[in-house]
Amino acid sequence: MPTPRPAPPDTSVTSGAPATSSTPTWHERHGRYPRADSVADFKHNLAAVRERIAAACRRAGRDPGEVRLLPVSKTFDAAHLRLAYAAGCRQLGENKVQEAQCKWEALADLADLRGSVIGHLQTNKARRVARFASEFQALDSLRLAEALDRRLQAEGRGLDVFVQINTSGEASKYGLAPQEAAAFLRALPAFGALRVRGLMTLALFSAEAARVRACFALLRQLRDLLRQDAPAGIGLDELSMGMSGDFEIAIEEGATVVRIGQAIFGARTLPDSHYWPTNGVP
Repeated sequence: MPTPRPAPPDTSVTSGAPATSSTPTWHERHGRYPRADSVADFKHNLAAVRERIAAACRRAGRDPGEVRLLPVSKTFDAAHLRLAYAAGCRQLGENKVQEAQCKWEALADLADLRGSVIGHLQTNKARRVARFASEFQALDSLRLAEALDRRLQAEGRGLDVFVQINTSGEASKYGLAPQEAAAFLRALPAFGALRVRGLMTLALFSAEAARVRACFALLRQLRDLLRQDAPAGIGLDELSMGMSGDFEIAIEEGATVVRIGQAIFGARTLPDSHYWPTNGVP
């Protein structure tokens, strides 16, 4: 399969949709969101984010119901997760599996709260994910697929997974190169406990919206190519892309899942570079 090229910056998401190249990023607000410390704060922030989702969908001619909001609670304690739950959150994303497992054990009484692991996973930690997560969004190697499958089979359960693609070409980011995706997908039916739902990516962290948009457009184009001969049982309906600073652009380019942390929970103490580890570092 030829490697797909990034779409021009002014391409629209859906056939017949107007061009949306003027949508800016919100990266200038990074670290400046007020912390949510009450149920009312969370409800207010969730409503604001949902309105931004709806506005992006209107621009792209999409139904807001096509976009799942995944609040990301990494670095916030279990007390804040309880507030988010009281405000209506029933699925929360976490970046580091040990931190996530500790929180889910502390929140075991919230039976309908689901956990999504969205960060890079070492194979020696697959056992933890197999025990508590309902979703894993960073599958990027067959070695990890085998480890997860083995642990899940032992637990007698399955797991929804997204295949992570490195659309920015940055060496600091995890994920498969786009040209590796087809062969990777062809190997995944061997792992019966993994339910492949779609693809995930992290765009460039940049105020240059055109460069950010190209990352998201590339993932959509790749998904459309892969769909043509995807193995039976491999689902490619979902595109998980976009965070607090760029999710509107991601929606305009076809995102079905957006991973929103600071715009809901508030600013974190340390920058994102601390929570998204450098490739090759645990």
